[in-house]
Amino acid sequence: MSWSYWTPLEAPLAVNVEELYTRYGPMVYRRCKALLKDDQAAEELMQETFIQILRRQDVLEVHAPSSMLYRTATNLCLNRIRAKGRRPEDPDDELVMRIASAPDSGGVSEARSVLARIFSTQKESTRTMATLLLLDGMTLDEVAEEVGMSVSGVRKRMRGLKAHVAELEGVL
Repeated sequence: MSWSYWTPLEAPLAVNVEELYTRYGPMVYRRCKALLKDDQAAEELMQETFIQILRRQDVLEVHAPSSMLYRTATNLCLNRIRAKGRRPEDPDDELVMRIASAPDSGGVSEARSVLARIFSTQKESTRTMATLLLLDGMTLDEVAEEVGMSVSGVRKRMRGLKAHVAELEGVL
C-alpha cells in the first residue's frame, strides 16, 4: 500500500467564502475595475465572483485562492465586455477588447501555449504576482501585501521570472 501525503503548500484548502471575501475582495474589485472601468459594474462582478465560488464551494479544492478568484473575476469581466459589445474608451481598452472578442484562432492558442511554457516551471503565486504588477499596475508594496511576502521576495521572484523569459526567448 502506498501513502500519499500533501505538503502544507500543496494541500487543498477548505473553501470559506466569507474568509475569502474578507481577504481577497479588494483584489477582485481592483481587477474588475481595471477591466470594466466602471465602479458599479466592478462591484457587481466582484460580488458575482464570490457567488460563483459560493455555488461551487462543496466541490472546489483550492490550492491557490487568489489565483482562482483572479481567474474567475477576469472571466466574468471578459464575458460582460463581450456581451455588451462595448467600444473601448482609451487605447489600453483596445487590447482588452481584442482579447475578449478574439475567436480561438491560432494566435490565441499560440499565446496560451507561450504563457503555459513561461509559467510551467513557476509557482502559481509567481503568475499572480506578475499579473498584479504588470496588468493591474499595483506597486511592489501592494503586491507583497496581497500575496503575503516581503517586497524583496516579490522583487526576487520577478527577477527570476524575467530571467526565465529571457532564456526562453531564444527557444520560442
